[in-house]
Amino acid sequence: MSSDRCKALFCWYGQHARKLPWRETTDPYRIWVSEIMLQQTQVKTVLPRYLAWFDQFPDISTLAAASLDDVLKAWEGLGYYRRARFIHRAAQTIESDLHGVFPRAFDDMMQLTGIGRSTAGAISSFCFGTFTPVLDGNVKRVLKRWFARPEATDKELWLLAQQVIDQAANPATWNQLMMELGATHCSARKVNCESCPVSAHCASAFQVDVVSEKRKTVPVRDVYWQVHLFTCPDRGIWLHQRPESGIWAGLWSPPISELTSQPDIEPTHVHQLTHRRLHLYPLASDQEPTGEGQWVSSIEGYALPTGIHHLLDKVRFS
Repeated sequence: MSSDRCKALFCWYGQHARKLPWRETTDPYRIWVSEIMLQQTQVKTVLPRYLAWFDQFPDISTLAAASLDDVLKAWEGLGYYRRARFIHRAAQTIESDLHGVFPRAFDDMMQLTGIGRSTAGAISSFCFGTFTPVLDGNVKRVLKRWFARPEATDKELWLLAQQVIDQAANPATWNQLMMELGATHCSARKVNCESCPVSAHCASAFQVDVVSEKRKTVPVRDVYWQVHLFTCPDRGIWLHQRPESGIWAGLWSPPISELTSQPDIEPTHVHQLTHRRLHLYPLASDQEPTGEGQWVSSIEGYALPTGIHHLLDKVRFS
């Protein structure tokens, strides 16, 4: 990596970096939470949840002592709820095995549930100044375009990521600016080579075909679900907790059954996941529900999937 590219990036980042709360701290707990929340979730969605999180769970000990239901409720709206389960489990490990102190060593971070190499690299560089790269989707895309290697494997990209960060003066800022570049000028949806600070040093500058890149993504599958709404004026709505694995694992919802074919009528709500498009068809019933579950007078204290919230709003249940 040329020193000119390095200087240009640091200068650009210093002038244009977004002001985000996780960039104003070196507390490992806060950095860890931000990194997990930001996995496959947009910054604008994360910001209010991130700020509210520390009102409810100000430290690792508080998080470890909380119930899983409370953690899932706090995570509501962020999606990929497995991340919340992992962060809760890791907090309990830190509390029980590490005296409530987040580990400083990279390898020790990697032993915690839900923390992989990229997350550990971010925490380690931001908090402890180590030359450990981040390789999230934004950084992968930047590296592939910089070096004109669209088919590069993760193994090859890790080597490239390590090579470029080793030449950076400040690893924490380097990781931040790489993610910032991928989120702005070099995004998956739009490439802005005209104003990119390092287009002169990029092998793919003014040649990126965003449409061609998107063709390589995993196709979305349509799923048709019947949502059984058992309601009672005196008792509220019947909810059950979903299985520990699969879509919306561990969250509360009305009973759901999968339809074998697409109904002739339009769904009341369509909820988009990464690789699934859920078509939701409510079916109201005044019969007594069967199976595991409970009557809930108010859904306020329960962690419900965003898709179910939208569905209930549309059928005017609150």
